[in-house]
Amino acid sequence: MLEALGIGAALLFGLVARAVGLPPLVGFLAAGFALHAVDARWDVISEAGVATVENIAHLGVLLLLFTVGLKLKPGQIAQPAVLLGGLAHGAVVVAVFAPLLVLWAGVGGKEALLVAIALSFSSTVLAAKMLEGKRELSAFYARIAIGILIVQDLIALAALALWGGKTPSAWALLLLGLPLLRPLLYRLLDRCGHDELLVLAGLGLAVVFGGMGFAALGLSGELGALVVGVLVGGHARARELGHDLWAMKEVFLVAFFLWIGLAGLPTGRDWLIAVLLLLALPLKSMLFFALLLAFRLRARNAFLAALSLSAYSEFGLIVAAGVAGLDVWLTPLALAVALSFAIAAPLNRHAQRLYDRLEPWLVRFQRHTRHPDEIAPGLGHAHALVFGMGRTGTAAYDRLRDAMGGVVGLDADPFRIREHQEAGRDVVMVDAEDADVWRIADLASLRVAVLAMDAIDAKRAAARHLRARGFRGPIVAHALYADHVALLRADGADEAHLTLHEAGRHLGEQALHRLGGHAEA
Repeated sequence: MLEALGIGAALLFGLVARAVGLPPLVGFLAAGFALHAVDARWDVISEAGVATVENIAHLGVLLLLFTVGLKLKPGQIAQPAVLLGGLAHGAVVVAVFAPLLVLWAGVGGKEALLVAIALSFSSTVLAAKMLEGKRELSAFYARIAIGILIVQDLIALAALALWGGKTPSAWALLLLGLPLLRPLLYRLLDRCGHDELLVLAGLGLAVVFGGMGFAALGLSGELGALVVGVLVGGHARARELGHDLWAMKEVFLVAFFLWIGLAGLPTGRDWLIAVLLLLALPLKSMLFFALLLAFRLRARNAFLAALSLSAYSEFGLIVAAGVAGLDVWLTPLALAVALSFAIAAPLNRHAQRLYDRLEPWLVRFQRHTRHPDEIAPGLGHAHALVFGMGRTGTAAYDRLRDAMGGVVGLDADPFRIREHQEAGRDVVMVDAEDADVWRIADLASLRVAVLAMDAIDAKRAAARHLRARGFRGPIVAHALYADHVALLRADGADEAHLTLHEAGRHLGEQALHRLGGHAEA
């Protein structure tokens, strides 16, 4: 009964939330509150149903941490701006909130410390979804933000391990030998192919090997899911596995927010706490902005990263749910998370436009020395620029290199850039939407530009910046949708090809070529 009610309520409230411009997760939490209200009136939800939702919610948390582990690269969190910035932000938030909770709310020292730690986290789910929606996960500011989120996730797991009420078994020392199992796990993924067996293997690694395995040894199952994700994150199919598990994890996390809502309707005190926490939200973002500027990031990247980290985190709810004595904080924290999503989502959706308006004021605070990854490369020798070095951009780069010299690829992902450089391609790091790059870029030798990025906003920005700099040569782009073609041409692109349409035409030409140029009647 609850499963059917939960799916229907989550869909209905999620659609309503999206219709008013809010993230669906806000609707899922509201659906949980609504189901609790219905149950209080008509007693339609059994304890077994609530237990089922709780189990599904736990699976969602394990899959979330496993997919985070798949993407975790040691070099991503080793940067001072990420590691020290994330730790410094957490320390300041805890130092401010913990005493306030003791004095204002009258809670104990341990409880105040844990709640303050929970409030220091930023939402991994919202940031990842917003960055993915804008196709900017590989941009420099996004990598800084994701790195800080991973540091926060590790802090959350440490809190669960220390205060989760579990005593590690002596057998837990065996986990030091986990790296020795990596070849076996790699072989398992190799044998799974690309279909449902790969998804099943991912579930088994996250839930059985990581979750249940670590729990059996007296450790946090959440920690186990993350560790196992890191263990197999170097496999060639790790990205494919993460992509396949993403939708499943999203569905399971719906159950997590439903379960939070089912715990009880918010009281007046809960609303008061949530509103007060919401008032502190700008200070959270301003602190991130100041810290990132201190680590030599430019105002643009510091601002965009801080905005990505502005919402309170679902990991705070995971900590509150996993530590005894914090259950009374679940509802006010859930409200604060939902309300912060409602504010942060539209701001992040228009982050670049917001920065453009505030740029004259924000740049006053940036340091004169720059982060090494933000130093714009020289492009004076480039006759052709290829923006976005994925599969489409790489093919365009290789074809242009065969026909002319001076081809340079541009991308925002340093790991992808390193792979291309090792393959002998001239590829440098540039964010196409970064106005500062265009102000100083030398385009004197440029003859042609190819826009092969995924994000339509990035392609449009690149076309506008090129024309604004006086470039009059051809700009050629690819597009996934017909309406994007018109937008790109309006922004200055000479040609905008529908990718799948052109691929179909090429297939048809190849078929005719094989037939000797004549199709059978």
